[in-house]
Amino acid sequence: MTDGSGLQAGLKNRHLSMIAIGGVIGAGLFVGSSSGIATAGPGILLSYALVGTLVVLVMRMLGEMSAANPTSGSFSAHADRALGRWAGFSIGWLYWFFWVVVLAVEATAGAKILEGWIPAVPQWGWALLVMVVLTATNLVSVGSYGEFEFWFAGIKVVAIGAFIVVGALAVFGVLPGAHTDKAGIGNLTDHGGFLPNGPGAILTGVLLVVFSFMGSEIATLAAGESEDPQRAVTKSTNSIIWRIGVFYLGSILVVVCLLPWNDPSIKEQGSYVAALDSLGIAHAGQIMNFIVLTSVLSCLNSGLYTASRMAFSLGGRGDAPAAFARTTSRGVPMAAIIASVVFGFVAVFFNYAFPDTVFLFLVNSSGAVALFVWLVICASQLRMRRIIERESPEKLVVRMWLYPYLTWATIALIVFVLGYMLTDTKGESSGRTTVLLSLLVALAVVAVSVIKERMRGGRPVAVAASDTDTDKVSVDR
Repeated sequence: MTDGSGLQAGLKNRHLSMIAIGGVIGAGLFVGSSSGIATAGPGILLSYALVGTLVVLVMRMLGEMSAANPTSGSFSAHADRALGRWAGFSIGWLYWFFWVVVLAVEATAGAKILEGWIPAVPQWGWALLVMVVLTATNLVSVGSYGEFEFWFAGIKVVAIGAFIVVGALAVFGVLPGAHTDKAGIGNLTDHGGFLPNGPGAILTGVLLVVFSFMGSEIATLAAGESEDPQRAVTKSTNSIIWRIGVFYLGSILVVVCLLPWNDPSIKEQGSYVAALDSLGIAHAGQIMNFIVLTSVLSCLNSGLYTASRMAFSLGGRGDAPAAFARTTSRGVPMAAIIASVVFGFVAVFFNYAFPDTVFLFLVNSSGAVALFVWLVICASQLRMRRIIERESPEKLVVRMWLYPYLTWATIALIVFVLGYMLTDTKGESSGRTTVLLSLLVALAVVAVSVIKERMRGGRPVAVAASDTDTDKVSVDR
């Protein structure tokens, strides 16, 4: 039963703080870094630094807009106002599509780990179970989502923090009882140099790591349901630099110092498991499996939350069924959550029934959405800065550095990465395939938005203004 009362401020400041920290630590960091290290050697640090800088700049722009107007639609709502209805509609639905596919990917990854522990339950059974449990969590209240994410993110943060400390002690030879014969700063240059595969491997590394950063923007979507949205956005935006510096660059630096980059175990076991194993730490594989499972559950939890809030915002703006914008008495957009999880379940089915055809298409066609989202954030900020300065300059509590020059430089860098992806033609999930299929889906969504706008005749519709309102404030275009 819905009462249309809108979203409620059910997230505490501690929830938002941990969501912001945990948002940059995806499961991709644990399971995807090994291929990057194998490709670029120690130079993968430059790949992570380059993408990390890109994310910091994009999140600064998003922080500027979201601090001025916190909303569940985040960048989609900002694009709606700054660039036009077609932009808000298109990027909102593409982002929703990205996360419902992620639900299937992460549910399957978690199921594989759980099946390894308890093989009596089939893999599809575990995938179904984790999806049902986290759907129930999201349906109860936003507070229950926040509490689950607080603990999931907390485990990730503690695990990486412990890994960095233990690894650093081992690198400097002061970790008692550890096997440190392979560890040392010399691993950065002793095995073919810092760039053993040449400078070009840095850009190839960028393609491998860029998608592990998706999720940094979740804090700006969640801020609208917090006690103090503006403060939450400002805090998460200002802390993005140290979060990426510590959790990504810090932990990867430890990995490439503990083991030579070309050690076969990195590819066979995964970079973090191999690093722990090299120190003779008992049950390293199971420890990392537990941490990866936690990251998977965190990603599932946040993915369902994020997809549903984007659907809620689209519903409030007339770009999705009106039922998506209605909430229960606890402020939960039930229809938006159920619709998102249904598509997630369908994608899980495709993963088991048609893994090399339908599901492969879904994964590839959503792969470049992160870069499209970042491009839209940049373009929106270029126009929204002028709008905010004209209408309510006092709301510019977060400002993009060196505006507009850094914004344009960021746009150029994203376009360059997309262009470089087109040169990657290896495998079924090559960079070229990912960009072209993602572009195909994006063009289809834009076409739908243009047709929809023409059918609507350009009439003004409701646009989300604040998540704690009914999200039905008319905005004149």
